[in-house]
Amino acid sequence: MQIQLNTDNHVHGEASLATWVESELKDRLARFRDHVTRIEVHLSDVNAARTDGQDKRCKLEARLAGRQPVAVQHDAAKVAEAVHGAADKLARLLDTTLGRAKDAKGRESIRGA
Repeated sequence: MQIQLNTDNHVHGEASLATWVESELKDRLARFRDHVTRIEVHLSDVNAARTDGQDKRCKLEARLAGRQPVAVQHDAAKVAEAVHGAADKLARLLDTTLGRAKDAKGRESIRGA
């Protein structure tokens, strides 16, 4: 699973941030590694210089092998909270999306193959 980090001008995208985001996403989404080829991470500060409330946004777009990409976003007061919230949403979405491709006994369904 490849992780690609993109930030706007108001989020400092240093190497340590990229390393941390990659580690967090790989840990939280490890069970999907056989199905997800790439995750694009977009971090932004919605209100720029103002600091009022939920102004950090994390958008995650997951590229799935043989399927259409899926995307989620989460807004929070801090970058770490936004990343964790988006990762949790993505895990639930992947559970739903990939779960539909399996039958009751865990086999790939005809529609999902």
